[in-house]
Amino acid sequence: MDAPPTASLRVIYGDTDQMGVVYYANYLRYFEVARNEWLRARGHDYRSFEAEGRFIPVVEVQVRYRSPARYDDLLDIYTRPIEFRNGSVRFSYALHRQSDQTLLTEGQTLHACIGRDGRPTRFPEWLLELLAKDGARDARSE
Repeated sequence: MDAPPTASLRVIYGDTDQMGVVYYANYLRYFEVARNEWLRARGHDYRSFEAEGRFIPVVEVQVRYRSPARYDDLLDIYTRPIEFRNGSVRFSYALHRQSDQTLLTEGQTLHACIGRDGRPTRFPEWLLELLAKDGARDARSE
């Protein structure tokens, strides 16, 4: 956690179950918030990416729940790209409760790059450069 959080958010009541614990699937929404903020912090946004005719759907998810987030917790979400190819990228995530920095959840998502026709396509060169600059492993030659 030597880098600042990618995003911070407060858990709303609607994100919790009857016990006041964040419903497990909502962590995937939190991952999405962090990915969007990662891109925005680098001068881009997902809307303009889509305007280029490219989409990056999630094709694989891994989540490990370590401790529950609860209603009104303020969360710090750390995310970074860890590996990429011409048409796929893997992000990692770590969610911490801001008040005590307890690790609540960690995970990864794998995304494919597809065009409007739903077929695989390459990432734009600017995105490949951003991924490499942020320290993601370039797996294109493997």
